[in-house]
Amino acid sequence: MRRAAHQVLDRPPVLDDPIAVPLLGDDCVVDPAREMHPIARAFRAFMAARSRWVEDRLAAAVAAGTSQYVVLGAGLDTFAWRNPFPSLRIFEVDFPATQEWKRSMLSRTGLAAPENLAFVPMDFEHEGLAERLAAGGVDFGAPAFFGWLGVVPYLTLDAFRSTLAAISALPAGTQVAFDYALSPETFSPVRRVFFQALAARVARAGEPFKLFFSPEQLAEELERAGFPAIEQADSTQLNELYFRERSDGLELPSPGMGMMAAATV
Repeated sequence: MRRAAHQVLDRPPVLDDPIAVPLLGDDCVVDPAREMHPIARAFRAFMAARSRWVEDRLAAAVAAGTSQYVVLGAGLDTFAWRNPFPSLRIFEVDFPATQEWKRSMLSRTGLAAPENLAFVPMDFEHEGLAERLAAGGVDFGAPAFFGWLGVVPYLTLDAFRSTLAAISALPAGTQVAFDYALSPETFSPVRRVFFQALAARVARAGEPFKLFFSPEQLAEELERAGFPAIEQADSTQLNELYFRERSDGLELPSPGMGMMAAATV
């Protein structure tokens, strides 16, 4: 819904996603009054920016020869329907029930799955990523790019580490890009109030936040997992990349909505 609202309300879009609205079909009801609330605008900006940041890095990886894109926790990701790279194979990894829900939405709205897309069902907390990817057709003899959005804060540390281990076992040039949540103890009092409200909301939805890092802690985790090249971006850097000189004032708030990270084997 946030990405769909971004297509409807914000010009120019940071993430050009013409699939979001038709995928939702009749469920796409954008309330301009609600969506112009500062918190709603901040969420919308972050959802657009984090996808754009990952897809920009994917484009660079494809230009360097990568031909496999693995979307971890794909949810209602629409890249496979917007893919500008004919030779790129895409693997959507997600919980089986979530994939069935998405496929039912695709069927209802008449959006056929592209031929170069494979659905890979997996429970991140109880199944091994390498085994599921092998069964889904990923070539472990070639590098791959992994997008991992909206997942890491909800994982246990063990699940996070096991996923990194599986990714780092692929050949040199393999990359992973994801968002993560900063440790709450580093927040200002005002930001802590905002975070507590958000944490309570996601907990009521049955998906509580579990995993937090400082940038230094995350860098240590990635280096330990076998990623020598690491890049991170905060809200200030994302604003500089994607929200400069906008006439509508859309941008990420200075306290930040989350951090972005990318790492290369």
